Amino acid sequence: MVNIWVTNGTPTMPGILNPLTAACDQGYVPDEVWILSNPGVADYVVEATDRFETIIDAYDGDADVSVHDLEHETDFHGIIGFYRSTIEAARDQGDTVAVDVTPGRKFMSAIAFQAGFKFNADHVFYFHRKAGGYYGQYYAEIPRTATDLIDFKEIL
Repeated sequence: MVNIWVTNGTPTMPGILNPLTAACDQGYVPDEVWILSNPGVADYVVEATDRFETIIDAYDGDADVSVHDLEHETDFHGIIGFYRSTIEAARDQGDTVAVDVTPGRKFMSAIAFQAGFKFNADHVFYFHRKAGGYYGQYYAEIPRTATDLIDFKEIL
């Protein structure tokens, strides 16, 4: 059984990296990372891919990072298909799957949230910065009291 992290790209590195770092810090270290990308965030996803590996390495993990590319960001059927196929494949293998709804456009987060519940992901994470003064900073720079990794599967 492996841990899988499913997320989507965004143009802000902390927005995509902080949730993963917080999850690793709390013991959820993924063995596989699946990132949904589109032309508007493709360069950021490439940069995040290398950083994902560095973060997971720091927590004694070794993850394979895969990118799924959409032709345009509003390919709603493609977005849903990505989450559905990824979550269902993980569930079929008996793997643990976490969906991160933090990064990206609101519609991406809404679809990821709904898919996490509908297709039965184990975790639906959201990284909450409690204080606005830390926008754009990385997890390591933010006091732990100013952040919270929320697992909606635990509270809903």
